[in-house]
Amino acid sequence: MGTELLAPLDLAFWHLESDAHPMHLGALAVFAPAPGVTPPHVLELLRTRAAAIPRLRMCVRDVLLPVGGAAWTVDKDFDVHRHVRRVAVDEGDFMAGATRLAGELMEQPLGRGLPPWQMYLIGGADDGPFAVLVKLHHALADGMRAVAIGAGIFDEIAATTARSAARGRPAVPPRSWLPDPREVAGMALGRIGEVGRALGVGASVVRAGRLDLRSTAFTAPSSGTRRLATADLDATALQRIRRAEGGTANDILLAVVAGALRRWMAERGEAPAATDPRALVPVSRRRPGGAVSGNRLSAYLLDLPVGAADPRERLRAVRATMDRNKAAGPLKGAGAVAVLADQLHPLAHRFGAPLAANAARMLFDLLVTSVPLPRSALSLGGCPLSALYPMAPLARGQSLAVALSTYGGRVHVGLVADGKALPDLDRLAGAVEEEFDEIGALFTAGRVAAPVS
Repeated sequence: MGTELLAPLDLAFWHLESDAHPMHLGALAVFAPAPGVTPPHVLELLRTRAAAIPRLRMCVRDVLLPVGGAAWTVDKDFDVHRHVRRVAVDEGDFMAGATRLAGELMEQPLGRGLPPWQMYLIGGADDGPFAVLVKLHHALADGMRAVAIGAGIFDEIAATTARSAARGRPAVPPRSWLPDPREVAGMALGRIGEVGRALGVGASVVRAGRLDLRSTAFTAPSSGTRRLATADLDATALQRIRRAEGGTANDILLAVVAGALRRWMAERGEAPAATDPRALVPVSRRRPGGAVSGNRLSAYLLDLPVGAADPRERLRAVRATMDRNKAAGPLKGAGAVAVLADQLHPLAHRFGAPLAANAARMLFDLLVTSVPLPRSALSLGGCPLSALYPMAPLARGQSLAVALSTYGGRVHVGLVADGKALPDLDRLAGAVEEEFDEIGALFTAGRVAAPVS
């Protein structure tokens, strides 16, 4: 793998970062123990497999052309020991200790001069469960491609990759930063179309922006601290709700988040806001079989119906808004700001990043994203994967991001918060599980639940 320019959106994520606002994705993968598998064995396996993933050997370097641009280049001094480390959990409750420790590790920005990723083997007792925390810079991949890259540590994926390498299957060449002269004419014509599309997207962003910025629990000054919490939902019950009420599984989960926020605010003694909090719901624009590198994202905007007391009303409001979003397409609304970023010159990202970072509050209050995972069972060194909690980065001035993934018959929910703004994040995680249970009882048994006042 040679040199490859950062795509415009990747460059935007690279320059949006600061010490107090790290821009890395994360995942906390929890494994059950297997006989004879020791922590040193797992650590060495992680290092060997991570070193074999070509994308994880790449670092970011500035380039002369285009002005303001940067490129992925192979780190000639790559040392996997800098990136894969072991840390211990002292608490008796392994999951609580692993989550606390993962929050502290997620606070730390990734080194800018090295390939921007880290893995931590989090262990308690040598014969007990363990976890692997994976951190990947958002410039390296979006959620879907982060899964594709990180999956190389699993036994099943690593074995398939090794068989392909043994057969001598050629690697896909990286996108060159010097276009073929024959492509220039086509690129020029494409740019004309892109300019028109950028103007349309830009107008949508302006129309969807808000001037009446409110101070809420979700939009507080950033402290640079991170707190994590997790929740687990029954995927079979989710499908029962879907069959009973219709809509998509994602619609139901978004309604669950809205109801959980309502419960949590009520416990805090806060009345639902006059204006519902707005969620950014990322949408992948990646085509099947597309390149592993880079971000291909847009997003939808959704006003979470926290003010509605009836769970049915909340779900129907979510479905109606998401149906309108899908009918309009991913190039409408402020969520399409990621598409607009694809049209900007590298210099605009380099010098406009502080302005763009501070503008996030004008567009949305919190992030809610779903991350797809392989459906097959996964393991590491023979130790079965029991749960995987995705973690999304926080935008500047925002305090909460919610990510969901389905694996092994469970929906695993990862909540990332600013540690000072939301010190009671564990209670919000509990509210997610309570809301899901109530909706499940309501829609599958046909009973009318008492609304949360």
